[in-house]
Amino acid sequence: MREQEAVAEPLATLPDAAVNAVVAAPVVTTAPKLAPRRTREKLRRWWNLDRADAIAALTYLALAVFVLHRQWRHLHSGYLVKSGQDQTMWEWFFAVTAHSVAHLDNPLGTTLQNHPLGVNMMANTAMFGVSIPLAPLTWAFGPTMTYVLVLTVGLFGTAMAWYWLFSRELVDSRLAAGVGGVFCGFAPAMVSHANAHPNFVVLFLLPITALLLIRISRRTPTLRSVLRDGTLLGVLMAAQILLGEEPLLLFAMGLGLFALVYHAHRPISGLSALLRVAAPVSLAAVLALAFTVVPLWWQFLGPQSYRFIDHGQMGNDLKTLIQFPSESIGGLLLPGQNVAINPTEENAYFGWPLLGFIAILAVWLWRNRVARAATVTVLVMGVISLGAELTIGERATGIELPWLWLGKYPLLESVLETRFAMACIPAIAVLLALAVDRGLRSGYLAVPVFIGLAVALVPLAPTPLPVVSRSATPEFFTDGSWQQFSSGGSVVTVPLPRPEDATALRWQHDAGFAYPIAGGYFVGPAGAEKKGKYGPDDRPTALLLARIASTGTVPPIDEQTKATARADLRFWQADMVVLPQTQNRQVLQSALTDLLGFEGERVEGVRVWDVRGLR
Repeated sequence: MREQEAVAEPLATLPDAAVNAVVAAPVVTTAPKLAPRRTREKLRRWWNLDRADAIAALTYLALAVFVLHRQWRHLHSGYLVKSGQDQTMWEWFFAVTAHSVAHLDNPLGTTLQNHPLGVNMMANTAMFGVSIPLAPLTWAFGPTMTYVLVLTVGLFGTAMAWYWLFSRELVDSRLAAGVGGVFCGFAPAMVSHANAHPNFVVLFLLPITALLLIRISRRTPTLRSVLRDGTLLGVLMAAQILLGEEPLLLFAMGLGLFALVYHAHRPISGLSALLRVAAPVSLAAVLALAFTVVPLWWQFLGPQSYRFIDHGQMGNDLKTLIQFPSESIGGLLLPGQNVAINPTEENAYFGWPLLGFIAILAVWLWRNRVARAATVTVLVMGVISLGAELTIGERATGIELPWLWLGKYPLLESVLETRFAMACIPAIAVLLALAVDRGLRSGYLAVPVFIGLAVALVPLAPTPLPVVSRSATPEFFTDGSWQQFSSGGSVVTVPLPRPEDATALRWQHDAGFAYPIAGGYFVGPAGAEKKGKYGPDDRPTALLLARIASTGTVPPIDEQTKATARADLRFWQADMVVLPQTQNRQVLQSALTDLLGFEGERVEGVRVWDVRGLR
């Protein structure tokens, strides 16, 4: 990104302290005293890590642990309450992947959930890029450890990777790069997703990819460099596909827009850069596809694949741009209207002080090509994130926005448009880093810059994510009592596990995945169109039991209803129906007795209906 030419002197590769030492050092006659210093300098040059880098890394790590420390303190009994049922789902994904690896099963699909149809794991957010390598950790310490570790390392690694890019390609000041890094790693959207979405927290490969592309665009390609750069880029792209495809898509669109604006007034230079990256990127695309062809085939054409997900209107309300996030100092002191899709999708929430500060910086730094490209990226991605129709305070205005047309294209049709605001985060960080760097160099501007920075960022400082105690797994599943009712078929818990309550997935894990379950929480096909849906394509009996559980009212149960229930049990290949302690339990018990035609048996705090004879 820097517009100056790279320095070629050998001393430029050394830290400042080392350069001064080489220039000013007196003649030393005792060789042994130099050996430790030479060793340290070699190590520091090899890692290219100086004191500022170490301080940045420790700061980011401390912040990541701070945000998640309540879950760390109560690792197995705590639950990130704002995750809804997503923490349960993610822990199940990590656990079942580890189970597949241990048993040499195909991790791309499983019938342990949504039995007998199963789940296409690649078409869900299984994150094989971490769930498979961390399988030994999951075996040893459980999926909650893996889940919280991935979130913590994700926050830290994303901040550190962007810091590395900024400090090596954007600004001279490590402090300026540190400000950019901390915003990229701990922006409101990142903290929000840290409740429940590791795939939108583990983003450190994206700035590394950007750094590689920037350096490729500046050097004349040779056969050796094309092979080297294309291979490395291909590995990065394949790895990101196995971590999260949606973040990769948003990143590619944001970086493409940034590059287009950056080169707009020098098209010849832009064309030259494009030609330099064309061959390595083409090779990378071929290699990435080769590395991931089997998982991608399984995702789009394999069992339980789906064509797209129609989320409906999922754009940001205009108020989300100016309000403070719920998990922040500003959110505690000045909470605004709750206009987010859910607590895990506070993808904007930049706050009015930051937006005002960014507007000032955009005007001040407009002559800088990088700042100009960043400003346009923020504006365009911010508008796209507002969705197909402008809403203000949850009131529709009737004003149509670009997503009305963009959202109809393949791949984009399955993206939550609110998440395009995340593409604004590194662009905003670029403006912040440039402002701090220029302020420090000018001297007299440092004070107003840092005052503006404090006013903009202090209200967004994250607070620890809230945790509640999770309920214990019924002894029926932990002590093996369920086995007396099992003949290899599925367990039907009432109501069936679904996106609203997926607790039964944890019970299955605590029983060692020894039985499959009907229902579940995942994304799978529904109907003849194979349209993506959260949860299974519901059977009539599942809908009936869910309705009774929520309303406490039992509709008339006739012979047709009973016949349908028996047909659904045969479809699920059910061995038993289990009613745990749940809402409207007595009403559900009465309804199940009517449906199945006999009283269930009370075992270890649950009521069980042995339905093997009904199959």
